[in-house]
Amino acid sequence: MQVYGSVVGHAFTRTHDGGFDAPVLVLGMDGWIDAGFGAGAAMAHLLASSTWEVVATFDNDRFLDFRDRRPVVRIADGLTEGITWPAIELRAGKDGTGKDLLVLVGPEPDMAWHGFVSSVVDLAMELGVRLVVALGAFPLSVPHTRPVRLAATATSSELAEKIGVVKGAHSVPAGIHAALQEGFGAAGVPAVGLWARVPHYAAAMPYPAASAALIEGLASLADLVLDAADLHAAADLTRARIDELIAGSDEHRDMVRQLEAAIDAEQAPAPFDPSDLPSGDEIGAELERFLRGETGTNP
Repeated sequence: MQVYGSVVGHAFTRTHDGGFDAPVLVLGMDGWIDAGFGAGAAMAHLLASSTWEVVATFDNDRFLDFRDRRPVVRIADGLTEGITWPAIELRAGKDGTGKDLLVLVGPEPDMAWHGFVSSVVDLAMELGVRLVVALGAFPLSVPHTRPVRLAATATSSELAEKIGVVKGAHSVPAGIHAALQEGFGAAGVPAVGLWARVPHYAAAMPYPAASAALIEGLASLADLVLDAADLHAAADLTRARIDELIAGSDEHRDMVRQLEAAIDAEQAPAPFDPSDLPSGDEIGAELERFLRGETGTNP
């Protein structure tokens, strides 16, 4: 592997000589809140839309706990053919008009967050990144019958107001995207998190409408050309399936009507506090009850 250089004290190796023209960096790491798999599916869609080249790899031994994220070994007829290791990578691609785009993908680091943030920020500045956008999705009391709305967290109020925010002050556990956003803000690089609001009763199933909203929000904010047609088609099928399920329950129809009335009257939803969110297991159990036609949650 040819190495073009690395920053002393930082745990990454560059495998690309750069030469990008003011790229946008998209943060799409796994491991934090992702209701409806909105961010994960948006990143998968983005990665499928272009040809990507690895720009840098990170020291996984420093950042990942392999007992928690075990590698996968392939065994054929008793012979060990190789191990696939979890990896954190920075990749480069293009949007629909050829503008440079970078993505940071892989599992959220298990340790050494300060060192990781420092490495990513220094590398991004070395590559001339003009804007950083993180993708996420959270469950909220909103109806599936209305367009997905985005909420922002950002390094400046001007940047956040371009998307919209959830009002109020909150102290909540942070994911690595929040730590990176803080690091980029301190370095003077504008950074914003795009969060799709996913109906709480659909949070444990794929919800492609959230992914489509994130892709289109990214395109609008960063002046990129990105196609979300496939996600919209999948969203139409998902909505039809949810409509079918809700039609069989008077209680669920009433819940959706109440949520629609609140949105249509432009009433702000209850303040978002991730510390109050149910666990993934609880959300999954709620969805199972919902699909069986039992009471899942109170509106």
